[in-house]
Amino acid sequence: MKATKLLTTATVGALLFGLSAAAHSAEWRYAHEEFEGDVQDVFAYAFKDYIEENSDHSVQVYRFGELGESDDIMEQTQNGILQFVNQSPGFTGALIPSAQIFFIPYLMPTDMESVLEFFDESKAINEMFPKIYAEHGLELLKMYPEGEMVVTADEPITTPADFDNKKIRVMTNPLLAETYNAFGATATPLPWGEVYGGLQTGIIDGQENPIFWIESGGLYEVSPHLTFTSHGWFTTAMMANQDFYEGLPEEDQQLIRDAADAAYDHTIEHIQGLAEESLAKIQEASDEVTVTRLTEEQIQAFRERAPQVEERFLEMTDETGAQLLEQFKADLEAVNGE
Repeated sequence: MKATKLLTTATVGALLFGLSAAAHSAEWRYAHEEFEGDVQDVFAYAFKDYIEENSDHSVQVYRFGELGESDDIMEQTQNGILQFVNQSPGFTGALIPSAQIFFIPYLMPTDMESVLEFFDESKAINEMFPKIYAEHGLELLKMYPEGEMVVTADEPITTPADFDNKKIRVMTNPLLAETYNAFGATATPLPWGEVYGGLQTGIIDGQENPIFWIESGGLYEVSPHLTFTSHGWFTTAMMANQDFYEGLPEEDQQLIRDAADAAYDHTIEHIQGLAEESLAKIQEASDEVTVTRLTEEQIQAFRERAPQVEERFLEMTDETGAQLLEQFKADLEAVNGE
């Protein structure tokens, strides 16, 4: 298993004390949620390279575990200790409920071409979300897709009935929990750092992630049955502390926007074929792995349970969520040519 050792609380505290003193120096600090070489790491280093090649600034990147888990690095960013953070709406959902929209199953398209067109053209993504994040002291610089969500479990999943009595790990996200409860499973929130051990010991029976995380985290070793349910894509967001960003001269703000654009383009190129490559590595590494791709008929049985998740999203988010969902659907119709 590939893993990163978490620092002790005392070590993190000492490090952050030093970071806080230099929050507005020429060295900017950027933390993300993933391992070396994973998609967020690719984005972070492309951003860093652009900044350093086009200015006198430098960027220090912190990977998963080096400053704590996802909730920790978001808190550090909001407090101005970190200048940049990459966090998925799966975790941001507790802070920004409308960000949970990405976890309404079968809302997003599943083919990469449509997904990328949606992210490029969506008014919800590019106009509405920046305003929503700004209300929480965050300058949203980029939202981008990482990969199709894949379920792993202790046996193949083909029907909602197969989820009966299955404890499926979810991020600390109420709507994602609602999704798996709707599918028939028992949603079980668990920090990312505990997922491998939880699968190994039977505390949980399965989990969902993009295929590259399943490969890089070694999850297939302890959860070998992979099911492509076509229910959604993993999305993430790169953002800055808003006070830091607004306090910069326009030249540096433009530099950051340009760097985020360059990192986005590089990352989208990187994910082309990544799922296939990661799956091939998994299958080469283990003879126990099975791969199930649901048929349209099988998918329909899960899709029929999506409306109750959408209804719960609207209950959680009130008018903001309703407006966002309406725009989301309009954007998707434009992509689909409807």
